[in-house]
Amino acid sequence: MTTRDEQEDTRTYTVVVNHEEQYSIWFADRDLPLGWKEVGKSGSKSECLAYIKEVWTDMRPLSLRQKMAEAEKKSS
Repeated sequence: MTTRDEQEDTRTYTVVVNHEEQYSIWFADRDLPLGWKEVGKSGSKSECLAYIKEVWTDMRPLSLRQKMAEAEKKSS
C-alpha cells in the first residue's frame, strides 16, 4: 500500500553505498553525503528501494562480516 506522498513523489533518486557496504537512497540532484558513492542505479523511490532489496541480502556491515569470517577460519 502506498501513501499519498509516495504517489505524488516524482523526484529521481540514486542508490548509494558506504564503505561498510550499507545501502541507501539519495536525491539524484543533490551532492552525495561524505562517505557514500553511487552504485549506478537511479529512478523513482520505489525502483531504488526494490533494487536495494534485491542486492542487499546480508545486512551486516562489511567489517563485521570480515571479523566473523576470520573468527571462523581460526576455529577451523
